[in-house]
Amino acid sequence: MTSLETKREIADANRRRYEELRTAGQEAMPKALPAATALDGAPIAPGAIISSEEVPAGWYTIVRLRRGEALRIADPSGLSSVSMIGWREEDTSERINCADTVKVQWSAALSKGRVILSDMGRVLCSLIEDTSGAHDILVGGSTPASTSAAYGVTSRNTLENFVAGAAKIGLGVRDIPPCVTFFAPVSLDADGRFIWSQSRKRPGDFVDLRAEMNAILVLSNCAHPLDPARPSAARPVMLVRHRAVPAAADDPCRTGSPEAMRAFEFTDRLYA
Repeated sequence: MTSLETKREIADANRRRYEELRTAGQEAMPKALPAATALDGAPIAPGAIISSEEVPAGWYTIVRLRRGEALRIADPSGLSSVSMIGWREEDTSERINCADTVKVQWSAALSKGRVILSDMGRVLCSLIEDTSGAHDILVGGSTPASTSAAYGVTSRNTLENFVAGAAKIGLGVRDIPPCVTFFAPVSLDADGRFIWSQSRKRPGDFVDLRAEMNAILVLSNCAHPLDPARPSAARPVMLVRHRAVPAAADDPCRTGSPEAMRAFEFTDRLYA
């Protein structure tokens, strides 16, 4: 057997193994995620609210979220997108990991019942309520270059907001990981190109992120790079920090897949 034939056999075997693992992973996933939250659903009891703030278009904020608390991110106008990065408070070398979030759940679609992972295989936060299901974890936030190309002049953007936010907690550029962006209806067309589906954005959409570890989050309210509005249509967004019910043994975020269950187990050990 020639060397070329050997390489082809190895490549074929690897492809077959990959398909077996992919199929096994997809079969292990739930056949249906929890139903999306209604726009008028999941009201927050006044006594559960810890704090709230409005983030103007183009600006950012830093939120320290304790394990067992949740953060509601709301888009009253239906015109904004909110990008987020985060770190574990006790050790900021542990940070959000978008790639693992996709791989562990065999999907790039974030919605109610999904989790967002850290780079240590633990759960940073869970999506316990979500009216939208239109979130982006692949493209990333705006940059000086993307705003210049879109508007003809560099304007406030997510990358610089993240740099400023990180600096305030003693971190630098190399500490900034890829981000997830909420209310960013990005999908793929038949040719595999990213497209923006404006019809999926609605006034009043919100998502609730329950912290599964003590976390420091930076959130940026800047237009997504694929948003076609010229000039940017972004408006203020609302953030409400509130107390949440901890993840029970049968919580859909915890039981979504064997990988998610293990990630919760690793996270729980930190606080045992």
